[in-house]
Order: sequence, then structure tokens, then C-alpha cells
Amino acid sequence: MRLVGLLLAALVGVTQPEAPPQRLLFIGNSLTYINDLPGMVCALARSTGLRPTCEAVARPDFSLEDHWRDGAAREAIARGWDVVVLQQGPSAQAASRRLLVEYVKRFDAEIRGTGARTALYMVWPARGRRGDVAGVSQSYAVAARSIDAVLIPAGDAWRAAWNLNAGLELYGPDGFHPSPQGSYLAALTVYRQVFGKAAPLFPVLGGDPADAPTLQRAVEEVVARIPR
Repeated sequence: MRLVGLLLAALVGVTQPEAPPQRLLFIGNSLTYINDLPGMVCALARSTGLRPTCEAVARPDFSLEDHWRDGAAREAIARGWDVVVLQQGPSAQAASRRLLVEYVKRFDAEIRGTGARTALYMVWPARGRRGDVAGVSQSYAVAARSIDAVLIPAGDAWRAAWNLNAGLELYGPDGFHPSPQGSYLAALTVYRQVFGKAAPLFPVLGGDPADAPTLQRAVEEVVARIPR
């Protein structure tokens, strides 16, 4: 019946809606696994009735170059996914940007070879280097354009959220890793870009219902500025 529906849609020029992704793989470091960002994204999706699988290959202090050399991430990619989310450190400096672009391209070839899409999870600088956020944003935008990837501008969403409410506690105690609320904002951004619509304001760990509308507004502001 599904085949008949697709044939009829083609005959009348109707585009079938794209099915939401069901299998998501996250590759990164502690900025991904602290507070279980993949679990937050899956919780948001499940609150809408979806049943996605969200897994991660995340190691402390790992860059994408480290993951490439380690091999575990590449083995995981080969198992087959709908979307693979890549994350490195802030990468604001020129040398880090070059490595980000180089290894994003290497991973993208592997990801596309399995039929999956690549997404880039932009993070943020440490509290003491907040002036670097523009460089972080540029690095991830350049890398995303180099492979036509989905850009997940979580770091930009942090900045936009502070513009709306400077009192938001997005950093954790060490001034670099996210607080639960910071990870929740990142999860809202991942959901928006991977599923193509605003996330439900579902109270996952770290999601203060009182702040959720502000966080979602920040996400929509930064997504609207991404060149199409």
C-alpha cells in the first residue's frame, strides 16, 4: 500500500512528507555526554509519540581527529543511522577550525556512505572566553557549509538566550561544561534542527518550565538567521 501511495503521489505531483529520523548517533566529548544530551533529545521526541534511538560515542577531551584515529566512532557509523551528530570543542582558533573542517569531511564521507545525514553540533567557549563565541560560530558554519550539513547552533542559542535573560545559568560549576539547563537548551536546538520543528516544551532533566519559552524563543531566533 505504501508503494501505491508513493506512485500516486508522484503522478499527481504531491510530495510525501519526510519521515522523522528514528536512529540518531552522537559523536563528541564531554560537552555531549554531560547531562546526557542524547537522552534529553530522545525524551523530547518520545513526548510527541516518536520512538527514536539515541546513542553516543563520546570520550573526554576527544576531538574529531581523536575519534577518527580511535576507530570506535567509525565502527558505530557503519551500523546505520538516520542522522549522525558530530561535535568538537569550541574550535575558534584558525588551526582548530582547519582540523574541524578536515575531519568533518572525512566523517561525512563515511556517514553519507551509509545513507545517513550529517549534523554539526556547535558548542560554546568557556565562561572566561565568551568573546570567542563569534569565532566558534564561524568555525562551525564554515564546516557545515563545506559538506552541506545540518547546522545545530547551540552556542549561538546560548548567546541569544542570555540576550533575553542574562540571569540564565547555562554554565556548570567549572565555567565550561553545561549546567542541566544549558544542556536542555542544547537539546532544544538539536531537536529543532534534526526534526525540523520546534521541540515540545517537555520538562526533561534540567528543563525549568518557567524558562522553557525563553529558551525556545532563543532557538527560533538563531535558526531563522541561518542562510538557506
